Amino acid sequence: QVQLVESGGGLVQAGGSLRLSCAASGRPFSITNMGWFRQAPGKEREFVAAISWSGRNTDYADSVKGRFTISRDNAKNTVYLQMNTLKPEDTAVYYCAQSRTSSYYGGVESAYAYWGQGTQVTVSS
Repeated sequence: QVQLVESGGGLVQAGGSLRLSCAASGRPFSITNMGWFRQAPGKEREFVAAISWSGRNTDYADSVKGRFTISRDNAKNTVYLQMNTLKPEDTAVYYCAQSRTSSYYGGVESAYAYWGQGTQVTVSS
């Protein structure tokens, strides 16, 4: 049974930082690609960042480039999202996702078959 459990969300002031973690189980983590998506109230879910199974490829939404960093630790079956210089518009529920196969498609949402429950990030102005 696949499980993706996010943690690290919370309330932070604008300009602050948070690090999200996603612990995965149930599938061979080291050969699957991972992504972070977010959904703000009243908006559709959107891509934030993705990392290939090897860690050699990463992609970011334009809105977070230079501020967010995705990384993974295959020994711990965990993917991270370091978020710096947070803005109020980053407020959303952040979801971790795991790909169907080892083929890397970056931020293409349909490439991800498994999803976590989400963690709330709130950035106050």
